[in-house]
Amino acid sequence: MTETTVGVGIGADQLDTTDMVLNIGPQHPSTHGVLRLRLVLDGERIVSAEPIVGYMHRGAEKLFEVRDYRQILVLANRHDWLSAFSNELGVVLAVERMLGMEVPERAVWARTLLAELNRVLNHLMFLGSYPLELGAITPIFHAFREREEIQTVMEEISGGRMHFMFNRVGGLKEDLPAGWLGRTRTAVADVRSRMPVLHDLVHGNEIFRARTRGVGVLTPEQVHAYGVSGPIARASGVDFDLRRDEPYLAYGDLADVLRVVTRTEGDCLARFTCLLDQVDVSLDLADACLDRLEALPPGPINLRLPKVLKAPEGHTYAWTENPLGINGYYLVSRGEKTPWRLKLRSASYNNIQVLAEVLPGCLVADMVAVLGSMFFVVGDIDK
Repeated sequence: MTETTVGVGIGADQLDTTDMVLNIGPQHPSTHGVLRLRLVLDGERIVSAEPIVGYMHRGAEKLFEVRDYRQILVLANRHDWLSAFSNELGVVLAVERMLGMEVPERAVWARTLLAELNRVLNHLMFLGSYPLELGAITPIFHAFREREEIQTVMEEISGGRMHFMFNRVGGLKEDLPAGWLGRTRTAVADVRSRMPVLHDLVHGNEIFRARTRGVGVLTPEQVHAYGVSGPIARASGVDFDLRRDEPYLAYGDLADVLRVVTRTEGDCLARFTCLLDQVDVSLDLADACLDRLEALPPGPINLRLPKVLKAPEGHTYAWTENPLGINGYYLVSRGEKTPWRLKLRSASYNNIQVLAEVLPGCLVADMVAVLGSMFFVVGDIDK
């Protein structure tokens, strides 16, 4: 009996398959900005993943060095465009610490209120966009409706919708408009009353839970090894929040209201749940700040500064619990009107590096689910 081979496929003489290298990005609809992932695949399963960053790098840290302390704010609030107020806050806290400056009490409580409103804005964006990345379009309409409630009062007080530019060294730009506290309280109440819709629509959806439960598990050991912080770290059981553990602004007086939300599963569902529950906590904090501001007597909301502001020679590190995680500024001054060095430690940079540990072993179909659950802004990576 004679056998004749009439045709073979490429690699027919090999017993195993060859790994395929797949580039995701740098323009991919699942990312908040321009990120590239270099994946090595074995069939449908990811063997290794390398996040490649730098496509949006603009050298903000070097630009800080040729701007005075007032001008820095306009650059500092742009690296995470969803957390602009919180970005400004870190800079002014560092400079005020160098100057030994104590800001008025009204400014402290107003800053705390605005920081929590900014946190709600940030979280609602991801709570709407993450289901969209998994194919659910309806939640983003609800999330944006709630964002508009908060955006309206933030725009009224600052004049900006994304880059608020409302912080100043020594306090805030100007006093709160007449009636603004009442309108803010109404907005907070409206958002709180409609949050159960998002809970039921997304968190209670069996398809969403099936796509996210047990997917992209991040262990506490990986959190510590990569310096991951914020809701992503707390979803893995790492109970750390600067607002409670190293209080700044008025958080020390809000210990009975502040509840640090944690989970232990460390998967995509836990990260989403953490973010969802943190909105409720921020709304509670906002109400507490409104109560205190209404009880305070009239007074200044900022301090008079010299025409040329110079920080004394020395160095300091100021870190804050930004919506996406720890945001830190290391300020070195030589006594001039510009910093000699201002190093930025952004949350997203550390949070996204851990993808190299989380993605291997996942299916390609789960890659977007994992990537979207890391809650990052690419400008916060590249700065």
